[in-house]
Amino acid sequence: MQSFLQSAGYSAVALSDPLRIEQMLATEHPNLILLDVVMPGRNGFQACRELKAARNSQHPDCAGEFKERRKRQVLGLQQGADGYVIKPFTGRN
Repeated sequence: MQSFLQSAGYSAVALSDPLRIEQMLATEHPNLILLDVVMPGRNGFQACRELKAARNSQHPDCAGEFKERRKRQVLGLQQGADGYVIKPFTGRN
């Protein structure tokens, strides 16, 4: 996803540790945070909920990255995601 966004002209920062999201937000000011559901230490649902709870004018919208499962899409939106991207992502979906 990072490579795709960069090739389309966007600045993209990728994190391998979801526990560092807030640390990244102290220095970066993204327009969108794209979260995978399955992450070590904190899943995307938890991260989205926590970001939304602490939301201020600097926090961007959250979007989830889900496999094609309607239940996950609905749950993600219930957790505060503003939208979702379906995996696998090819740039055409």
